[in-house]
Amino acid sequence: MEATPQPIARSEAPLQLLLFVDKRPSSNERIRQIRACLKELASDDTYELQVVDVSEQPHLAEHFKLVATPSLIKIHPEPRQILAGSNLIAQLENWWSRWQRSIEDRQTTPQTVPLTEKGTPVEIKSIAHSAEVIRLADEIFRFQREKEELQAQLQFKDHLIAMLAHDLRNPLTAVSIALETLEQLSQPPKEGNELRLNPNLTAQLLRHARNQTKAIDRMITDILQAARDKSAEFRIQPEQLDLEKLCLEVIDRLHDQFAAKFQKITTDIPSDLPSVYADPERVRQVIVNLLDNAIKYTPEHGAIEVSILHRTTQKVQVSICDNGPGIPHDNQTRIFEDSFRLKRDEAKEGYGIGLALCKRVVQAHYGQIWVDSELNHGSCFHFTLPVYRPSPSA
Repeated sequence: MEATPQPIARSEAPLQLLLFVDKRPSSNERIRQIRACLKELASDDTYELQVVDVSEQPHLAEHFKLVATPSLIKIHPEPRQILAGSNLIAQLENWWSRWQRSIEDRQTTPQTVPLTEKGTPVEIKSIAHSAEVIRLADEIFRFQREKEELQAQLQFKDHLIAMLAHDLRNPLTAVSIALETLEQLSQPPKEGNELRLNPNLTAQLLRHARNQTKAIDRMITDILQAARDKSAEFRIQPEQLDLEKLCLEVIDRLHDQFAAKFQKITTDIPSDLPSVYADPERVRQVIVNLLDNAIKYTPEHGAIEVSILHRTTQKVQVSICDNGPGIPHDNQTRIFEDSFRLKRDEAKEGYGIGLALCKRVVQAHYGQIWVDSELNHGSCFHFTLPVYRPSPSA
């Protein structure tokens, strides 16, 4: 393709034209034809033609809202006019006389020169000036978007910090009460107070304090994870993972929480379950989060089930079901959004970030996460992970 002429800083030509082309072989011939036609119609000092390759300056094509190439645009004098199609030469010849008359009219009729905000005349610039203005406008738009994203991140973190400060009070108060009770009962009994420390009561208070401490730890972990993942690239380190072993470890770790509400936990995991290709710590986060929710919303003496299904040759599906209050149908997709909480949960502990974090983890593994639920009939949360496939050289 012919070399595009270098645009000058300012053009005094009374007629200024832009020819937009692409890299098709026929574009060279079209440029030659347009230039030959203009040479026959006028002398070089009466017009300026600049050729623009849309692939090299796509922002200009977008600015002029071009839908096809080649296109010939009259940018000066106003009004702007666009010619496009396979018969550009015929259109140019047809419009040329009218363009010349408009130029003559402008030369004989006093024109109102547009002024800048400071009152200085606006000079007629070439495409170089227009391109720079558009580029700077794009930069301003990009900076504005970045500013809005940073403000959103700051608001999100402020929101999390406020909720953390609020939600930490309950478990901290519970731990404090348990420790104060232990301290009081370890003192010699006062007159009229025969309650004394015994092994069962000690174990109960320590277990309660330990559970509340774990809850605090999970809160802090979730809050830091959410803040970090909101502003940084979400990364995983997948490896061959025994999903059954991981699930059973998490269930064992949460045994005291199940016992505190007298909940029955069952598992349905096939013996021939294949390994998955996943990040162990990230998947652990998902399972802990979903089981925490199940414990929270399942009533005392309720039932929770963890099942795993070798769904396809490529995917393994994990399901965690409860018999809690269920989730309204209209909110079953929104619960995976950042900071979204059902109205009934606004007074409960938590940030509304747990399920959003689960979604990010599962999507990072190219899996899916969703919920099946009916009001007053419980919920089943499902997510999928890829089956581990050893490399042929392994």
